[in-house]
Amino acid sequence: MNEIRIDTEFIKLDAFLKWCGAASTGAEAKIYVQEGDVLVNGEVCLQRGKKLRINDVVTFDNEDYKII
Repeated sequence: MNEIRIDTEFIKLDAFLKWCGAASTGAEAKIYVQEGDVLVNGEVCLQRGKKLRINDVVTFDNEDYKII
């Protein structure tokens, strides 16, 4: 599991996908989310603006990313 540190209270899902390197642009991140390719805490998430907080786990392309 990849651990990704944030220094804020939360980060939005689309920004997180760019931050961790899973998407190269915001438009690319938006497409991944809209197509249901991203899971948050084990459930498909279709909200690209979803606020992620410490201990949330994002799964994309068979990789897990835990926010620390």
